[in-house]
Amino acid sequence: MIRGSAFLVLTLALSSCRDYDYYSRISDSGGLVPADQFARYGREQAQAAAIGREFAQTHQDSAVAFARAQPDVVDAVADPLSHRVTVEFRSGWRLGVVPLGE
Repeated sequence: MIRGSAFLVLTLALSSCRDYDYYSRISDSGGLVPADQFARYGREQAQAAAIGREFAQTHQDSAVAFARAQPDVVDAVADPLSHRVTVEFRSGWRLGVVPLGE
């Protein structure tokens, strides 16, 4: 009886553990300004949208390389735990870019 209830409690505890894959939650852009509209706000915003699209298509390291190749980007740093690329523009504006789905 005690073994059965211990097994049941252990099974319930393990089945209630959530996964820690936040990529799908972060890349979901529901409720935000669409990327095409955001890109029309200015040159840096267009570059940020392009970096986000590149990030969604490729891995994080190539998104950082793509970001550093942009003309107004001073620095780009990857944060693999939060699925973001922190981009600093020449104007001093810093932005955490997440993968942008179409």
